[in-house]
Amino acid sequence: MALRLSWAILLAALVISAPTLAHAQDNPRVMPPKPKPPEAPAKLPKVGGDKSKNVDFLFGALKAAPDEASARHVEARIWAAWTQTPSDTVALLMVRSKAAMDAHKTEIALKLLDAVIKLKPDYTEAWNRRATLYYLQNDYGRALADIQQVLVREPRHFGALAGLGMIMQDLGEDKRALEAFRKALDVDPYLEKVPELVKTLSEKVEGRDI
Repeated sequence: MALRLSWAILLAALVISAPTLAHAQDNPRVMPPKPKPPEAPAKLPKVGGDKSKNVDFLFGALKAAPDEASARHVEARIWAAWTQTPSDTVALLMVRSKAAMDAHKTEIALKLLDAVIKLKPDYTEAWNRRATLYYLQNDYGRALADIQQVLVREPRHFGALAGLGMIMQDLGEDKRALEAFRKALDVDPYLEKVPELVKTLSEKVEGRDI
């Protein structure tokens, strides 16, 4: 509970300051495409049984995975559990929002996710997907607010933690970025590209080992 509270307080402060920080990052030059935070693979396995117990077991398996291939298999099962919903309406809206995202129809995707969150506010993955869209639009204030909602519901959400690290890095908050990336790796040691980011930021924030 203390960990959740501390993250909620930190993120609330960042949400308030993010719009100002984001403007400071504005640059008229053409920038390369932004990297996406980790997201669910296109094809997900079927999951069943008690969802909460299943996810707890899978997180244990993820930390103990002996190699990357095994970790990717467990990651896919965790994503499948996160995206699972008993509501056919929510499932359809999520499919359509993903199709809109892939077609770069951002406003349509956002409206669909707004509808999901209104229908089922406890559905974590809708908050996470909307946070990704806001991040890609450089709308860091709204992205951070949605990440806060994700982490309150699932503090182990490695996609949201990595996304938080990317936002902090974009805003020049390297120390906070490093903290978020390390938390993500503590949950999922095999996250793509995150170990390299941790190494680079560690040297920048803490200096090289002598």
